[in-house]
Amino acid sequence: MSLQCWKCGATLTLLLPLSRSEACPRCRADLHACRMCRHFDAGRAKQCREIAAEPVSNKTRANFCGWFVPRPDAYRGGGAAVVQANRTALDALFRPPDKSRSNK
Repeated sequence: MSLQCWKCGATLTLLLPLSRSEACPRCRADLHACRMCRHFDAGRAKQCREIAAEPVSNKTRANFCGWFVPRPDAYRGGGAAVVQANRTALDALFRPPDKSRSNK
């Protein structure tokens, strides 16, 4: 199975199953973490599709979850570029009205 790091997108060539202490060789992110799991879903309660799983408070740190299954497409990309684009869009939406265009 070909995997990518959930944080930096690096291609990972690791033996499965991943150990709890496994880290990305490029960015050192924990890999046995919720963000790397097939059951992770930010839109769900507890952010997990597995209802029997115990709640994990930090989704980016290594954990002991027995339901962990690595997700090949865990990397979502964007990072700072997406944040900046969203901030620019919000600024445009909420900036004060242009006084030169107002009707008198």
